[in-house]
Amino acid sequence: MLKSSKGITLVALVITIILLLILAGVTLKIVLDDDFVGKTQQAVDKYNEASTNETEQIQNLFQKMTNILERYDNTTPPNA
Repeated sequence: MLKSSKGITLVALVITIILLLILAGVTLKIVLDDDFVGKTQQAVDKYNEASTNETEQIQNLFQKMTNILERYDNTTPPNA
């Protein structure tokens, strides 16, 4: 009689472990050799700088709009 197999074989387990090790090696190569962390920090710095610049531009525009509105509020109507 043939015995029914339950579970995974040793060969399947070894192949799975080897594939996981290869993936881990490729991932480490990408992270360490390509300076992935450094590039990420540069991207964060650029984003923060752009965000600060945008905030300053919005504040300047708001101040200009406020000044224009104040000028119109301080004028008297021509028929008054």
